[in-house]
Order: sequence, then C-alpha cells, then structure tokens
Amino acid sequence: MQIERFKSDIIPLRDTLFRTAVKYLQHSEDAEDVVQETLLRMWHIREQLDTVVNPAAFAMQTTKNICFDRLKLLKEKTEADEFHLGATTETPHSTLEKQDAVALVKKIIEHLPELQKLIIQMRDVEGYELQEIADITGTQVSAVTVNLSRARKKVREHYILMMNYKTGDCGSHPQ
Repeated sequence: MQIERFKSDIIPLRDTLFRTAVKYLQHSEDAEDVVQETLLRMWHIREQLDTVVNPAAFAMQTTKNICFDRLKLLKEKTEADEFHLGATTETPHSTLEKQDAVALVKKIIEHLPELQKLIIQMRDVEGYELQEIADITGTQVSAVTVNLSRARKKVREHYILMMNYKTGDCGSHPQ
C-alpha cells in the first residue's frame, strides 16, 4: 500500500477505532494508546495491506485484539495483586476468611442493577473519578453519586445479612 493510500484509507479510521477501544477499555487514555498501537502496526505492514480484502475491517479487528490483550493483562495483574494482598496475612485461616469475604462481595455486586454494578466497579475497584464515570456512562455526576451510594448500601446490607446468617445470628440483620 502506498503512503498516499495509507493516509486516505487507514488514517481516517482513527475515530472509529478510538470509539471501539473506549467501548472495550472504558478509559480514553488507554483507548488512545490502543489506536496508536493499531496505526503503528498497520504502518509496519502497509506493504502487505494490498493483499487484505478489507483493510478497515482488518484495522478494527487489530484494535479489538489489542484491547483484549490489555484486558487480559489487567485481569492477570488484578488477580496477582489480590494474591499478594492475601499473602501478607498472619494465618491461613485469616487468609481464607478474606478470600471468602472478597468472593462474597463480588457475588453481591454481580446481582446489582447494571448501572450500579458498573459504577461501583469503576469507582471502588478501578479507581475512576466521579466525573470520568459520568462521562463514560453518559450520566450526571450527581446520578453517579446517588447510584454509587445505593450500590454500596445494598452491598453492605447484603454482606451483613450473609455474615449474620453464616454465624447463626439471623435476628439482627437490616431490613
């Protein structure tokens, strides 16, 4: 593929590739990095792009693959971090209790309404700022705050309820 054709066929895909990357990664800085990497890869193989039937689709698939690779690395890093946090405890029993508590909280979060689940994940797990969450979800900061508060309250209530049930103290759970 000649440089002029690359400029006319591949470079204009930047915005579409960016929107796709944001959809998967939910963070604009990471998405921009993915787009840059995609365009760089396309540039390095520009000579072979003449044999590709649909270069735009090829660029899109490359973007998705890079996103999936980043998400996989993030998941592995998160799991490794959780493992290391558990490794600093004093006894195997307390380690197991923490792992059970984390699993229980994750399970409770999975049963939240989708927006609350997304907001609590982005804020409390991934560390996004309220304004960033509002921008990503297309809501106001006040709506994010309300949904975050409701999600945390539901998680707390269900966690207490489950812990009381587990210890046999079922009479003092919140309603």
